[in-house]
Amino acid sequence: MAVTATQTADLSSPWSGGRSPFGNVSWGKLMMWVFLLSDAFTFGSFLTAYAFIRFKSANWPDPEHVFDAAPLLGHGYPLVFVGLMTFILIVSSVTMVLSVEAGHRFDRKGAAWYLFLTIIGGLTFLSCQAWEWTHLITGDPSHSHVTITQSIIEHKPMAPQFGQFFFLITGFHGSHVLSGVILNLVVLIQILRGDFDRIRNYNRVENIGLYWHFVDLVWVFVFTFFYLV
Repeated sequence: MAVTATQTADLSSPWSGGRSPFGNVSWGKLMMWVFLLSDAFTFGSFLTAYAFIRFKSANWPDPEHVFDAAPLLGHGYPLVFVGLMTFILIVSSVTMVLSVEAGHRFDRKGAAWYLFLTIIGGLTFLSCQAWEWTHLITGDPSHSHVTITQSIIEHKPMAPQFGQFFFLITGFHGSHVLSGVILNLVVLIQILRGDFDRIRNYNRVENIGLYWHFVDLVWVFVFTFFYLV
């Protein structure tokens, strides 16, 4: 009886630690948060370096001139195309939320459908980014002065630095989107096979959802730094 009373007193002590905050968190989710934290430092370092060079330079390429083209529309539409890219990525984040929510209800069809839409959104974003890169590298003979390559050839101030940071950071982010699409595809196959229904656990959908939301959040900062500032 005395031992039980002592244990109860210890658990109620402010120094006992109480219940672990990670008691209800799966190992996979915890490790995903650790990975995202480390990845946030990497992106943060890249963006901080870019901001340092950007604001240290008096002359910098104007985003409204560099990013003024859109497929089928031609030139003279500043930031319209990248705005569409951003919208696509945000919508894919919404469909990921719906997939996770369906998984919590053990709705296999709903989880698979919304995850499929998320994959389509990611592939569409990557296709848009491929077009943007191709345009910035090869240019348009009738409007070549907005391309990064022409700006470097013509020795426009700070164009090489802008191009280096742009392709490095957007390419690094694009590799994350591609990785997310592949992981989502793997999880989608597992959903369709009924793997999560057998174990009565859709935690893997939620874990990959955390990664996808992180990728979307990082794009908001990339969009702000390169396209708006």
